[in-house]
Amino acid sequence: MASEDASEYTARELMVSAAAREIDDGDVAFVGMRLPLIAFQVAVSTHAPNAMSVFESGVVREDPADGFLHTMCDLPNLDRAVSTTGMLDVMGRLARGDIDVGFLGGAEIDRYGNLNTTRVHAGDREIRLPGSGGACDIACLSDRTVILMAHEPRRFVERVEYVTSPGHGEGGDWRDEQSVQGGGPNALVTSKATFGFDDGELYLRTVHPGVDADEVAADFPWDLRTREDVTGEAVGVTDAPSSEAVELIREFDPDGFWTRG
Repeated sequence: MASEDASEYTARELMVSAAAREIDDGDVAFVGMRLPLIAFQVAVSTHAPNAMSVFESGVVREDPADGFLHTMCDLPNLDRAVSTTGMLDVMGRLARGDIDVGFLGGAEIDRYGNLNTTRVHAGDREIRLPGSGGACDIACLSDRTVILMAHEPRRFVERVEYVTSPGHGEGGDWRDEQSVQGGGPNALVTSKATFGFDDGELYLRTVHPGVDADEVAADFPWDLRTREDVTGEAVGVTDAPSSEAVELIREFDPDGFWTRG
């Protein structure tokens, strides 16, 4: 693929690249659906060759799948897997504390990283959502979690209506006080920016190329803290995906089903 094509990446391709960088070499990653499927494959193909992925379906992999994945249960994800066990085995890994990083999404997130994927209201109408699945377990038991979401103001709320997956609760030492085993949210990646957590509270870490920090802050119903507030350093600009990363993303998602839709 020509480098000029690789330089014209989409917002979702940037999200995948940013999410992949959250996986360290040697990590065991609990990989969910959609963009995390690709993010792990990019990470293990580049800077994290010794990372391993586990899936709620029971699949354990240490290399990219040889074929596009619509879901974690697709045959290319089973082919040449380290193991194809079952949900109890994978959840047992979570319970033992074997998962370094878990990937999550949600309909709503609040200032302390709590996620709602259960119900929201649109006027007088309640909308039922898919619910937890394994998300609550991942949120409670992973050493750290990375959240991927589309950047839409309606998703950012002072307090989520329903806590499907606990983040840092009410901030501070909440997780320790409630004896929640894992470390909680470490990063949020949206289609406009990346965020970290300090003392359990969300803060703006970087903005994507071409995005203004004030534009991002305006989407939140509270006074959003920034990296400058936390570390004294200015809000950075998210690293653009390398040509190699873009080429890999398009190899793993050749028709752009997840990343160019």
